[in-house]
Amino acid sequence: FNKEKFPDAKEMIDELHKLGFKVMLWICPFISPDSEAFRELSTKKLLLLDNESNNNVAWKDISKPLLINWWNGYSACLDLSNPDTKQWLQKKLDFLHMQYGVDGYKFDAGDALYYNNPNLVSFKKIMPNDHSLMWAEVGLKYPLNEYRAMWKMGGQPLVERLRDKSHNWDDLSRLIPNTFAQQLMGYTFTCPDLIGGGEITSFLPGSMINQKLMVRSAQCSGLMPMMQFSAAPWRVLDKEHLDATKKIVALRQQQLPYIMQVMREAVATGEPAIRPLEYDYPNQGFSNVKDQFMLGKSLMIAPIVTENDTRDVRFPKGKWKYHNKIITGPAVKTYTVDLDELLFFEKVK
Repeated sequence: FNKEKFPDAKEMIDELHKLGFKVMLWICPFISPDSEAFRELSTKKLLLLDNESNNNVAWKDISKPLLINWWNGYSACLDLSNPDTKQWLQKKLDFLHMQYGVDGYKFDAGDALYYNNPNLVSFKKIMPNDHSLMWAEVGLKYPLNEYRAMWKMGGQPLVERLRDKSHNWDDLSRLIPNTFAQQLMGYTFTCPDLIGGGEITSFLPGSMINQKLMVRSAQCSGLMPMMQFSAAPWRVLDKEHLDATKKIVALRQQQLPYIMQVMREAVATGEPAIRPLEYDYPNQGFSNVKDQFMLGKSLMIAPIVTENDTRDVRFPKGKWKYHNKIITGPAVKTYTVDLDELLFFEKVK
């Protein structure tokens, strides 16, 4: 920890634990070139190397680290195809766990695109996607983890967040279909990106916050496996919009036993926790419904994901309950939805 920014990191983490929080640290596989860690890793050849456009040179004959352009500048990158690199990284993470009480890690980056460089040479000759897989494998050792990029790790105890979305309605409308894709590939522990969008440029000084979008985004995430805020809602919302956000958090707490039941079933069976209507009601005309989803078999959620407060809800066969009213499907009903309202329907047996 930087002593100027964190004078007593252990005391800070201890205080957060006393307040009931778990503490995770944000890390990535990139190493700043102007750092002690870079000099150590470069000497030990634990970084990805640069063949300087000479494809005939072998790893053993290269010493220059490859600098990669990513969103935070130019950096060297850990070569996790080298077992010594993985051991170095896990030793650092284990130290943070033991010395400071860190509970887990957000493993950012790791996208295959960062490894798709013609000058890249690694300890083992592997494909870009395999580098992503090796970054993902690091998190298997820690009970709390979160990823944004992964490859062939469906069915593993890893949290997979959607790629950063922008603070706009188009990206909000993508949360549900993108989550379907993740769940159907076996990523049980999905997070539908940060509430309001995780794209950093959306929250730079001078950016405008759409308060209604923040509320609708929170509602879209509220009954998914996870909800995660991009900005503290009490910092960016007025009372009306903050109260609406608090209401969806309260609804999530109310439904938490059912959410946990669905997640345990998904872990045991491999079935998606969040699924399209077509999954449970095939060949009934639901294959293109991308703005509703099932949470397990008993709850159907229909959030507002556009600027319009009115939406149609499609009901499969059976009886569905909402606010003590019973809707018999198949049917299509139109609802005008208040700012603090999330449409969700319970399947009546």
